[in-house]
Amino acid sequence: MSVSTSTAEPGVVVVTVDHPPVNALPVAGWFALADAVRDAGRDPGTHVVVLRAAGRGFCAGVDIKEIQRDGHTALVGANNGCHAAFGAVYDCEVPVIAAVQGFCLGGGIGLVGNADVVVAADDATFGLPEVDRGALGAATHLARLVPQHLMRAMYYTASTVNAYQLHDFGSVYRVVPPDELAGAVLEVAKQIAAKDPRVTRAAKKAINGIDPQDVHRSYRYEQGFTFELNLTGTADEVRDRGWVRGQADDTG
Repeated sequence: MSVSTSTAEPGVVVVTVDHPPVNALPVAGWFALADAVRDAGRDPGTHVVVLRAAGRGFCAGVDIKEIQRDGHTALVGANNGCHAAFGAVYDCEVPVIAAVQGFCLGGGIGLVGNADVVVAADDATFGLPEVDRGALGAATHLARLVPQHLMRAMYYTASTVNAYQLHDFGSVYRVVPPDELAGAVLEVAKQIAAKDPRVTRAAKKAINGIDPQDVHRSYRYEQGFTFELNLTGTADEVRDRGWVRGQADDTG
């Protein structure tokens, strides 16, 4: 199973991504994640959702090997699956806390950027290596984590920032040692879960309602360019050059 759900405390539902070796999810995994988050939020007994991952990193994005193997069918599936999962986090009826350790790349940024609260281990790094993969997407979500010009520089260079930098920007709520991450996240979750859920659910709607950017529309706009790069063969050429140069690693 790529995705599982458990209850950590009354009102605290934990959705865990576990897809070794690096949590690069296949198409089915993205849809499973979307379903898990949506189901948790719709349950009236849920006060807060924690989104976490097993292993050494939070998420390495989509399963590129699946796309290389299955072509446009997998590409369309991955784009739709990512859109569903990112949207499920954003639209979840209760606050979503992202617990991030290790690498958070590509689709991981889409999840974290749409979360309500981010708690990170001090080994966490965040970035979009999309240009090195011949793809685009999740600039919408990276722009929710870093200032505009830094987002652009990170996107063009495929560089990363660390948890302390995001904490300085106010995007990460707390930074803790890796072995304290679970406890720190649960502490925040329990604080939220202790509030009247009628109020926190209304607050989620209100905050989303005043958001200056429509994350659903802007992300779908980005995805159109990913389709274009793939249809013209550019994406395959870029990915192939990356493999030849040894740029692609096991977090891709």
